[in-house]
Amino acid sequence: MICVTRLLTRSDLLALLDVDACLEALRHGFMHADSGAIAGQRVRTDLPFPGTATALIPGLVPGIDAYTVKVNAKFPAAGPALRGIICLHSGLDGEVLALLDSATVTAWRTGLAAALGTHALAPQQDAVVGVIGAGAQADLVVTGLRRLRPLSDLIVHDLSPERASAFCDRHGGSIAGSAAEVAAQADIVVLATWSRIPLLDLPDVRAGHHLTTLGADEPGKQELSRSVLKAAAVLAVDHRPLAAAMGMLAAAGLPAEDAHATLGEILRADHPGRTHPDQITVYGPVGLPWQDLVLSWLAYRESERRDLGTTIDFLSTP
Repeated sequence: MICVTRLLTRSDLLALLDVDACLEALRHGFMHADSGAIAGQRVRTDLPFPGTATALIPGLVPGIDAYTVKVNAKFPAAGPALRGIICLHSGLDGEVLALLDSATVTAWRTGLAAALGTHALAPQQDAVVGVIGAGAQADLVVTGLRRLRPLSDLIVHDLSPERASAFCDRHGGSIAGSAAEVAAQADIVVLATWSRIPLLDLPDVRAGHHLTTLGADEPGKQELSRSVLKAAAVLAVDHRPLAAAMGMLAAAGLPAEDAHATLGEILRADHPGRTHPDQITVYGPVGLPWQDLVLSWLAYRESERRDLGTTIDFLSTP
């Protein structure tokens, strides 16, 4: 019996993934993943090395007869800082359908899911978008936002001036000297850093601001102060218990019930989201296993159709 597994590298995935298809798959997932019978788990541990290990299991979405298991290494000083593998398994017999580069899938699903959350909560107008942390995730947030709404301008800050300049070369816009300068000029602020101290405090925030914080995805990381979160008229997360255990809420010492809504609730209209242009809104996702599945499934199906990637039979015998 031949059991063929597709190996999909970063270059394969960049050829296979389509922004609009990914946005639609993620939107569908946020609206329906809560109805799944098995909750996803995010497991994280420190290491006796300068990094952490994270596993997300199982990635499940109603309607897809497959699941994912993701294993990531996060070493902030390395380049790239995140490396790992996503295993896509058949739900029928457990066959390993594909092994995918985790860094690429993680950046796409995190950035595009954040674009959905940002679009759902930000004021409905042409907006100046500010980026603090000009890495791969912020790159995908801006790419996704431009598919969802018009943007009037872009302002970028990064600890590396070269990286900020490269970001502006790709997306346009100008460079700011600090996080506070970004917040002063932008209507929408996207933070995607490794910071362990708040980058923005209440004096940096004004009426009508929307803030999306992607960096607070494990214990000890924080981008927004507690006072900013408490000032939000809508404080939204992707998953309340995870946000309180290791995400934005945990970083500020807030309980799960302080989250007013999940993004799924907002997209399903179970929660109204922003109701006035002067409200401050915040979205702080942690990242969920099903998000890995929906993008891995898209990439796998397209790789089968186009016969892209390397194939291997792990069960082959002499």
